[in-house]
Amino acid sequence: MPTNNATESVDTLKSGSNLEKVLAGGHFAVTGELGPPKHLDTAVIDRKIELLKGVVDAANVTDNQTGIVRLSSIAAGIYMAQHGLEPVIQMTCRDRNRLAIQSDLMGAYIHGIRNVLCLSGDHQSFGNHPGAKNVQDIDSMQLIQMIQQMRDKHQFQCGDEIKGGGPKVFIGGAGSPFSEPISFRPLRIAKKMAAGVDFIQTQMIFDMTIFRQFMKKLVDLGVTEKVHILAGVGPLKGSPMARFLNEKIPGIVIPEELLQRMDNAVSGISESNKDARRDAWRAEGQKICVEQIEELREIEGVSGVHIMAIEWEAAIKPIAERAGLLPRPDLAC
Repeated sequence: MPTNNATESVDTLKSGSNLEKVLAGGHFAVTGELGPPKHLDTAVIDRKIELLKGVVDAANVTDNQTGIVRLSSIAAGIYMAQHGLEPVIQMTCRDRNRLAIQSDLMGAYIHGIRNVLCLSGDHQSFGNHPGAKNVQDIDSMQLIQMIQQMRDKHQFQCGDEIKGGGPKVFIGGAGSPFSEPISFRPLRIAKKMAAGVDFIQTQMIFDMTIFRQFMKKLVDLGVTEKVHILAGVGPLKGSPMARFLNEKIPGIVIPEELLQRMDNAVSGISESNKDARRDAWRAEGQKICVEQIEELREIEGVSGVHIMAIEWEAAIKPIAERAGLLPRPDLAC
């Protein structure tokens, strides 16, 4: 299995987060995703924490995903950290200007947050407040650069000194290998590298041929020497979901071969037997996900996987087990 080039000595860690230690040690990282609830019942978070703890090295906490109001990503991240699951808080440019972002980041840091994923944010028109104002004071590239400046230069974006030093966080960004124009995508990741990103989590990958070309370009550009690439994967729940993702969600391409596999999974099962069809689809979806992870582990420059099991966190552990990703490295000390 190829080893990733973007490794570093523990003496040069930028944040000391568990995720950074796993990657710095040359281990194949595993991250997951935890969507905060649209209410105040923390029992939902408790359940998801128990499903993810010990299975992933860190879990993303989404920030008003799809433009729908949810419990604060920072508050949920602090709660996760207190209950033994390392968070990667998402911060979007959609909802905050540069003052609020810098203030929130410092607040998150003093509560133990050590990973941040910098995003533009889903447009508010997709959510439950379509009339909300889109802030976008800065873009995701500028956000990465601003946080890197706070951490490494101990300066606010305006140039003022952060007395005592800035927040030591591991800086992440998003990558979309299948968004048009596809040929531009590796160059955009290279720009994020120049801005100061430490790791990239990609959109869900199903077409390995295109992704191999994407990764080869990143290797040729020297990106994987400095940036850890976590390839996005996710188990399909059924043929309707697969076809919806392929046809309606920008940046996701599912080859016809996989669509046919999902269709064939319920061949011979009556449409009236909904439970049997659901179970057959989900079993095939998990099988495909395991196969993808096994293939991704052989691609040069891939440092790990980001498993996005949308409201299906119970699927992550069996997938990780079957893909040989457990147990996770214990780097607590």
